[in-house]
Amino acid sequence: MDLLQSYKGTDMDDDEQGQESPDQNPNSTGSDHSSPDSSPLRISLPSKSAAPKVDDTMLALTVATDPKRNQSKPINPTQHVVNFNPTYDQLWAPIYGPAHPYAKDGLAQGMRNHKLGFVEDASIGSFVFDEQYNTFHKYGYAADPSQNQYIGNLDAFQQNDGISVYNIPQHEQKKRKLEKKKEKLDSEENGEDGEDGGNVDPTEVDNPASEAWLLKNRKSPWAGKKEGLQTELTEEQKKYAEEYAKKKGEERGGDRDKGEIVQDKSTFHGKEERDYQGRSWIAPPKDAKATNDHCYIPKRLVHTWSGHTKGVSAIRFFPKSGHLILSAGMDTKVKIWDVFNSGKCMRTYMGHSKAVRDIWFCNDGTKFLTAGYDKNIKYWDTETGQVISTFSTGKVPYVVRLNPDEDKQNVLLAGMSDKKIVQWDMNSGQITQEYDQHLGAVNTITFVDNNRRFVTSSDDKSLRVWEFGIPVVIKYISEPHMHSMPAISLHPNKNWLAAQSLDNQVLIYSTRERFQLNKKKRFAGHIVAGYACQVNFSPDGRFVMSGDGEGKMWFWDWKSCKVFRTLKCHEGVCIGCEWHPLEQSKVATCGWDGLIKYWD
Repeated sequence: MDLLQSYKGTDMDDDEQGQESPDQNPNSTGSDHSSPDSSPLRISLPSKSAAPKVDDTMLALTVATDPKRNQSKPINPTQHVVNFNPTYDQLWAPIYGPAHPYAKDGLAQGMRNHKLGFVEDASIGSFVFDEQYNTFHKYGYAADPSQNQYIGNLDAFQQNDGISVYNIPQHEQKKRKLEKKKEKLDSEENGEDGEDGGNVDPTEVDNPASEAWLLKNRKSPWAGKKEGLQTELTEEQKKYAEEYAKKKGEERGGDRDKGEIVQDKSTFHGKEERDYQGRSWIAPPKDAKATNDHCYIPKRLVHTWSGHTKGVSAIRFFPKSGHLILSAGMDTKVKIWDVFNSGKCMRTYMGHSKAVRDIWFCNDGTKFLTAGYDKNIKYWDTETGQVISTFSTGKVPYVVRLNPDEDKQNVLLAGMSDKKIVQWDMNSGQITQEYDQHLGAVNTITFVDNNRRFVTSSDDKSLRVWEFGIPVVIKYISEPHMHSMPAISLHPNKNWLAAQSLDNQVLIYSTRERFQLNKKKRFAGHIVAGYACQVNFSPDGRFVMSGDGEGKMWFWDWKSCKVFRTLKCHEGVCIGCEWHPLEQSKVATCGWDGLIKYWD
């Protein structure tokens, strides 16, 4: 109780002194009998600030006597009197200055009215310093940043109306240009007088240290470079320039219709080109006939051909008889092998400077086409190895085909890397048609409907159907779920197309009017994503086969779409496969390991 009374006494003393009444003090109990739960008095201390006082030193960079000149400038924050009505932009214009390298907003950007407070000029920007420095050296006056005045030659300041070197009026600039032009003309006249023996001393003209020499030889900064050009080239320089131009022309395809030029060669590896009866080595054997129409899946490896030094990109059996097989290699060579008798390489065709992409026989097999990455398409004589003709558009041909009709064996179609299908008449060597609708490189050309139409696939993930000879798409097949189809094969009954899709499946399309996708037939299980593995049929149409990226050969049943058998054929990619046209159980495969294998 004594303690409470002492508290009460203290409150009463405070009231008597008139400092604070219970009604005015929120910390007091508000009654004579304070409870033990009430909080004690809080003593309020005077506020103190540790921040230094802001120095209001004026740092105006420019002072102008004319109030009209001030109206175009932002208002100085330390200016106490404004003699005109400022605009909104002048009131809120930021102070531009060197920004902080790590914070490019707010204060560092030089904003005057900032969320952290009112910013005053504290330093001179590099541009302003350069302006005043150069102004002082040119006119003799400059703005004093610490005082509200100019220093230096005030007469010149009044005469020039306070302009700086970076703020010269436009009429002054024109005046200066005219004066310089006049000076130049006068100097040229003086130079001519000097040459004629006028007022100028000839010794001064020849002396580089004299004013006359400087006036005479004053030229543009680029004059020396122009003089440095040689008018005449030496013989060695001419020879080098010709070689360089020739090389550049070859790289760019200077002659647009030519690819890389390579000397065509061919080597025969057999014993003799004609037998004792005078028959050519490419003549089919008389006893080569199909024994029956029923095909079987091969089980074992019969023979391996290993003449290519790099991967094999395509193989083709000799038409109808199949006693020879043609192969296109990435080692730039095309080889033809004996299948029926010795199993050896019969002839090598060398005419490309880069890998061979595609090959195709004519109907009777006496001639064939090759397409290489050297941008050339060559038409070869199978027996002699001579190149009959060469075609090129300056682009890489991805696929070459001849029209299957007997009366149109001179018509060549090539799918190019520049999205076009180009048609040549091989007799005249002229381009007769261009089919230009695809949006990507053309990968396949397949004739359908008794060769009146053909189907093409492209990197643009679409199929397009064309009327032969008419460059208008009659059917365009493109769905969001479709993938690119780099290989297409025609079913033996001519009613279906098998397309190798890069989502690891073989899709079947009808060759009838509507070219619809057969959703019931879909062959999957193999891995071909990223590889243009060939898809093919057995001669009786009962089996579908395809290579894959793991070197396997896959066989499916056409009716049930089930996997019939897989064979491990190659190390690496098995890119091509062909069923023998007469031997019902024999299949040839080729791969990127450089081997061609024969299976039975």
